[in-house]
Amino acid sequence: MDNKEIKDAIDQISVPKEKVFNAIDKGLQKSEQTRNTKKKILVSSVAVAALVSSVAVAALVGMTVASGFFNPTMNKVLAKAPLIGGIFQEFDDSIGIELANQDAVTNLNQSLTKNGVTVKLTSTYFDGNVVSITGFVDKSVEKGDNEKGEVSFDVNFEHNKGDNDPWLNGKSTDIKEVEQGYTFQWKMDYPYKEIMEDEFTLPITIHYINGIKGEWNFDIPIQQEKTRTISIMKEKEYPEDDVQIQIKEIDTAKASSSLIYETVQKYKNDDIYIQKAVDDQGKVYRFGNGTMIEEMVQEERYRSTVRSEMIKLNKNVSSLTFYPMLSVADPNVQQLLNEKTFTLNSERFNLGLQVNEITKKENELVIDYQFTGLSKKLSEHELDLFENNLQYELLLVDKRYIDKINPENPVPPKNHSIRLNKVKTIDKKTAHFQSTFNLDGEEKIMDFTLENTILQFNFSSFFPAKELQPFTIELPVDNR
Repeated sequence: MDNKEIKDAIDQISVPKEKVFNAIDKGLQKSEQTRNTKKKILVSSVAVAALVSSVAVAALVGMTVASGFFNPTMNKVLAKAPLIGGIFQEFDDSIGIELANQDAVTNLNQSLTKNGVTVKLTSTYFDGNVVSITGFVDKSVEKGDNEKGEVSFDVNFEHNKGDNDPWLNGKSTDIKEVEQGYTFQWKMDYPYKEIMEDEFTLPITIHYINGIKGEWNFDIPIQQEKTRTISIMKEKEYPEDDVQIQIKEIDTAKASSSLIYETVQKYKNDDIYIQKAVDDQGKVYRFGNGTMIEEMVQEERYRSTVRSEMIKLNKNVSSLTFYPMLSVADPNVQQLLNEKTFTLNSERFNLGLQVNEITKKENELVIDYQFTGLSKKLSEHELDLFENNLQYELLLVDKRYIDKINPENPVPPKNHSIRLNKVKTIDKKTAHFQSTFNLDGEEKIMDFTLENTILQFNFSSFFPAKELQPFTIELPVDNR
């Protein structure tokens, strides 16, 4: 049989792409520690095994490789293998793997070295609501402040500065140690209301890596092809909770979908979100944290529009049942410690924290207290969780610094506040506890006096999110 006959025979073989991709991924996983030649042999053998089951055909494929010919479809599959089985596989990114299968990932080759540290950006994709950027930083980063195996970036996008960067909201970073350094993936929620369908450039500035200053500057091309939009505009009201939810639309990209919905609420800081949706065929759709794309106050109600990532919506779905949740935000309550006994009352729950006694002993402050209004049905486990949470939920603050706490980002002022305490249960049945604060510990209040210290407490964290009644919407006929 000559080379032409072999090539013609090979071209007749049907290539099951999904099996090939899965086989390649498994092969790459098994060979992660084996580099260069060994890795190539393992990947090729696994891919061939997925394609053929008979010894004769396997031999034929082997002869074809030796003869310099290869099935064009197989060539294309193996060309993708490093991308599919590489960084997206390592980071368990199913969207990235699916987009790589569809040739919808942009390969990058942008590299910069500053202060001896090299950063290389390797790929990017934009699908639905998610923007991904992968890259590599070499081992020189270990000269920085972090422990070996830890890599942290001080980074901004679009020339924004500090935390006032919308791209940082919901941004996640995943790091993997490799032979010559570390690979990483940044995943961001697209922060703007209108999604750009044309290619745009995303400027990236890395200011520090592990404390090493460098100003690594990149301009990354970002593009998402036009998505398919299903307009819905269905509303559900919950009068008892002063809440409304309107499902506005679902946008479907290549590998994921995005749900756009609006919430209307009486209390600004309440958190209303969709936990999951189930279609008429029983498939469950989970949602990401969501990106706030619009906020306004209208008729004494707070209106927010959210875009949340979801797994790709099936085309033949005729209805979706949504399962919303409500996390109630109770305002902080507080009291100066110049009184030995007092009661803090929740504004939205029928609960109280009754302080029985405050005692200062050298470098310790002991507060004896109990809760009123708690359900008598709390289990032993729930009471244990209650006790555990108390270690972090009582906050002592110097009254001169209480107004410096940002309500949008309530970080206690350093050296002027103490949160951590040791909790002792006096009587579980009456929810009676004692908290002991170390006044000379890592957290401290300079020049501590009872007269200048405020006890602040929030009841919200002791109550789980409330499940709102599920509701079902019919999807337009053009989705079926």
